[in-house]
Amino acid sequence: MTIREVITAQEKKEFLLLPVKLYQGFSKWIRPLDKDVEAFFDSKKNKSFRTGECNRWILQNESGETIGRIAAFYDKKHATKGNDQPTGGIGLFECINDQAAAFALFNQGKQWLQSKGMEAMDGPINFGSRDRWWGLLIEGYELEPNYQCNYNPPYYKDFFEAYGFQVYFYQLTFGRKVKGELDDKMYKKASRIALDKDYRFEYLKKKEWPTLAEKIRQVYNQAWASRGEIPELTEQQAHAIVKQMKPIMDETLIWFGYYRNEPVAFFLSLPEVNQLFKHLNGKLDWIGKVKFLWHTLLKKNKKAFGLLFGVVPAHQGKGVDGAIIESFQDYHVHLRKQYIDYEMNWIADFNTKMIKVCEQINSRVVKRHATYRKLFDEHKAFARFPIKP
Repeated sequence: MTIREVITAQEKKEFLLLPVKLYQGFSKWIRPLDKDVEAFFDSKKNKSFRTGECNRWILQNESGETIGRIAAFYDKKHATKGNDQPTGGIGLFECINDQAAAFALFNQGKQWLQSKGMEAMDGPINFGSRDRWWGLLIEGYELEPNYQCNYNPPYYKDFFEAYGFQVYFYQLTFGRKVKGELDDKMYKKASRIALDKDYRFEYLKKKEWPTLAEKIRQVYNQAWASRGEIPELTEQQAHAIVKQMKPIMDETLIWFGYYRNEPVAFFLSLPEVNQLFKHLNGKLDWIGKVKFLWHTLLKKNKKAFGLLFGVVPAHQGKGVDGAIIESFQDYHVHLRKQYIDYEMNWIADFNTKMIKVCEQINSRVVKRHATYRKLFDEHKAFARFPIKP
């Protein structure tokens, strides 16, 4: 077997097309958009290159056939943040069902990271934000992956654990039907808030979208950044989030809770676009865009997914969470009637508060991803990410 650094156009093509060959027998796999994979390695599009480095390789057998791929990377901003040792990452791992091949790829990533001063590696993760390509799927193979979420064969789990990776934390995807009963606690919470006319809950109409970034920032920085380990959302970052969301936003999925006309809660969702991208075979060229528009107009997308949920501290425990969720459900069950399934991605097992909210809306874990960590010094004690009560 031969490891090749990806440099030439042909090597880039081999890297891109390997999953197409590997997943021929996996009916639930949805091919990622080529442009999204390539953006991972584009220093003009991926801001992580400002403070980090990334490299990638393909693995070929004696016949010159590509049988595996991997990327390795580190970001100086995050390498030591919250870690006992400088930690890099590996991602976009794909491999035939051969442990020796998988270990050759892991070794390549490890050696490259060691040469950059790293002492551990997480994987499979993203060279960038956590909401993309993060974690190894270990439960939920019977379901289609959501947009930019990892889907992989079950045997990858054996490769990672045999190599010495250990679970750093789990990411849970909760799912349920849009129509269906909520927990009694949610209804009780909502009924309490209904008595207070200073509260109102509604979706953000399209004409009000210019205010969306500031509303998100206002609630987020109180609900999440106040926790300490999460940085505040800047005005520029908030506008970037809205810009990214805007092409696929459905106004009826963007909900806010107000108290005396001030935003105090949000429940932000998006159409699950993989339900449309699965018809494009990875290509978002002009033909792909026509297909995307066609399937959008036919309203073939029946799944929405949760993006952000939060209540500012001063209004927590009063029933605001129950009220905003009930308002959302009531509208979509009785008026909109397009979406059938709802999933909430990337809820870490250490986020116990959010897990409780998911359980109260009678959702269940439908997918589980594992973020693994491998310490290069095998004598060093391993510690998973702490779960806070």
